[in-house]
Amino acid sequence: MTTLQRAVLTVAILASLVAFLDGSVVNVALPAIERELGGGLVLQQWVVDAYLITLGALILLAGSLSDAFGRKRILMIGLFGFGIASIACAVAPDGVSLVVFRAIQGIAGALLVPSSLAIIIQVFSEDDQPKAIGRWTAWTSAAMLVGPLLGGLFVDTLSWRLVFAINPIPIAVTIVILWRIQLDHEHAHGHIDYLGAVLGAVGLGGVVFALIEQGQVGWGDPLVWGVGAIGCLCLVAFVVVEMRTKQPMLPFALFRIRNFGVGNVATLAIYAALSLGTLIVGIYLQEVAGYKATLAGLALVPATVVSLLLSGRFGALSGKWGPRLFMAVGPLVAAGGYALLLTMGTDVNYWLEVLPGMLVFGLGLSITVAPLTAAILGAVPPEHAGIGSAINNAVARIAGLVAVACAGLIVAGPLDQGGMRRVLAVCVVLLVLGGVVSAIGITNKRRRPQAATQAAIPTAQGPLPPTR
Repeated sequence: MTTLQRAVLTVAILASLVAFLDGSVVNVALPAIERELGGGLVLQQWVVDAYLITLGALILLAGSLSDAFGRKRILMIGLFGFGIASIACAVAPDGVSLVVFRAIQGIAGALLVPSSLAIIIQVFSEDDQPKAIGRWTAWTSAAMLVGPLLGGLFVDTLSWRLVFAINPIPIAVTIVILWRIQLDHEHAHGHIDYLGAVLGAVGLGGVVFALIEQGQVGWGDPLVWGVGAIGCLCLVAFVVVEMRTKQPMLPFALFRIRNFGVGNVATLAIYAALSLGTLIVGIYLQEVAGYKATLAGLALVPATVVSLLLSGRFGALSGKWGPRLFMAVGPLVAAGGYALLLTMGTDVNYWLEVLPGMLVFGLGLSITVAPLTAAILGAVPPEHAGIGSAINNAVARIAGLVAVACAGLIVAGPLDQGGMRRVLAVCVVLLVLGGVVSAIGITNKRRRPQAATQAAIPTAQGPLPPTR
């Protein structure tokens, strides 16, 4: 890698790491937060939900802003915003203030991930993108899996406030590196589809809100189904507006690109299984097997280690041989890991019943995620890398929310061995489905030159508008 590429990859990893880590590390701090600030279960729910709702609602807009005004600028705004919001969360005097600051964190977090991936696409050549995305994938996956363990250590040994107060340190390092980076060909055009932005934000926000809250109060609650219905109507209006406007925030022609469309379908199945499976395994180890929270977090670490060691390698191999084989085989290997976890009983032997499954699962993720991300982003024109990344992230997050929301229906009562096996069986089916979809739909064709690609994907009004 050149000096510029190394700096860009470091920035992309650190920026995304902060967003992903904060989303997972807070969960184990919730009891301590409630003990100090009060508010009961309602406060705990909203500390998590406020972040997820604003993040989910604004991620498409963030991708569009990245393409419109330049990735470096939007990334810098997101970093400053996330750092300030983190400090505010760390010193929050009461529960209401903490929820408000968490919502602001979600807004800033939405600016980080799409810009991070888009800046990789901008700087790395097509041949080098899979390996770079593999390294990005390894570290961000590690953040999601290690987060609960790190949060547990902070809460048990120091204070829950350190969960937020630690964020400005990596953010400051990232800002210094990013400030020194000089980027050419930002493809910034300064145009924002404001009506589409509002409809998309309200639509996604409403749907995410309904999916989260129905798990607590059910679909019969007027607020849940009312906000959910408004969200769905706004998404329908969003589609209509985007298909008719001359310069849409979301060019639906992107979905006509085979690897982009098929890759997002595979993402839907794979990330639903990932979110649902890791959630249930963690809860089962604590509530049924009797593991402490820290030990349950440690149980997931082997998958993280495998991902760290192998994701970059599989990303590089997919760049050489194409993503299809890896996207087909990887989910099947991950499904095998979940199948091994079906041997868990009520008295869990970690070395025989958990560790083998987690190692195989981690191997499957390593084979899958980097080629999946590279195939999706490598299929779109560079000037649309921001919105392409945002779409894929939105699909992954919605998949996780829907899957977790359905966990109660699958378990059908208090979590026991039978409920755990039903959930893992569903996860196995979803992963197999993701592998089959990839095997049938993904191609290894190299992307055509940018000008040719742009001319080949017409919108309702003709070719995609040139950047200015």
